[in-house]
Amino acid sequence: MENALRPWIVIGGSIVLTLLVGWVADRLLKRASARHTETPLWELLRRGGPALRFVLCAALLRGVYRQTGIGIVERHERGIGQLLTLVLIGASAWLVVRVAAAVVESAYRRYAAGADDPARVRRVRTQVTLIQRVVIAVVGVVAFAAMLLTFPAMRGVGASMLASAGVLGIVAGVAAQSTLGNLFAGLQIAFGDMVRIGDTVVVDGEWGIVEEITLTALTVRTWDERRITMPVSYFTAKPYENWSRGSIRMTGSVFFHLDHSAPVGLMRQRLAEIVEGHPAWDRRDQSLAVTDTTPSTILVRAVVTAKDPDDLWTIRCEVRERMITWLYEEHPYALPRIATVPAPGPSRTPDRADVGHQRPGE
Repeated sequence: MENALRPWIVIGGSIVLTLLVGWVADRLLKRASARHTETPLWELLRRGGPALRFVLCAALLRGVYRQTGIGIVERHERGIGQLLTLVLIGASAWLVVRVAAAVVESAYRRYAAGADDPARVRRVRTQVTLIQRVVIAVVGVVAFAAMLLTFPAMRGVGASMLASAGVLGIVAGVAAQSTLGNLFAGLQIAFGDMVRIGDTVVVDGEWGIVEEITLTALTVRTWDERRITMPVSYFTAKPYENWSRGSIRMTGSVFFHLDHSAPVGLMRQRLAEIVEGHPAWDRRDQSLAVTDTTPSTILVRAVVTAKDPDDLWTIRCEVRERMITWLYEEHPYALPRIATVPAPGPSRTPDRADVGHQRPGE
């Protein structure tokens, strides 16, 4: 009877103890979160509950699996122990990543809540994202190496691997120089404040917002919801426009090709009326001037300002549409025209000499 109940007691006891410890830890974190509402750390740590339970269960089973008395366990004791060790290492890496992510995310949220500069918030967000990815990569590599070292065969080849590490490093560096270049470029972008998540950029003529930055690639979301993904080394080797660098306030122009008779003075008044009641105008500046002329038209430029690129696009479209409509309805003569009849001039009657030199039939 005792031999029949032993597996249930050992395995069931491990699971019950795991659930009990996990429940107690969750209750304590929930109470700490309610008591310290100024920091989101305790609430973020609760997300690591599944990882904690997995680590506890793997550790308990690793320590007591020999006591189950099950025949298959006794016959494959070494293999089961190896498997539980690998599971324990993987679960521990998962827990470390969860805790590190909670700490970093908590620090970012507290900073963002008290910061007044959106540009600095985006900079910190970019750095936090890349730090999390670096932590995940480092923990993953360490966990994989620890798993390999649990195999006796890997320990035997350790000396030869270390002896050839220099040569392998050179070969790997040459083979993966593009990947390594992107890796260091990603770190340079994060901590050099070159481009940040949320910045408005123009890359190869495409306007968009930086949506994601990884260690090797950067994703830009365009205005029409497309995603452009490019290596981060592009932003360290080629020029690009960053409209969010420093202040995000912008000045934009709207051009009109009009007839020489266009009422420029009235257009200045109309521009002031258009932008005065528009919510996208930040009230910094607005002006209108003739900037060029051709034999058939003049070039009129209207200048408006806005607090960010989105509002600037909106008010430019509004000024262009309402100004053209106003000119068409109130001053149609100001719109450019194409002459289709001869220009008026002095009439001339052919004289006798001209008639005498005409050929017969002309």
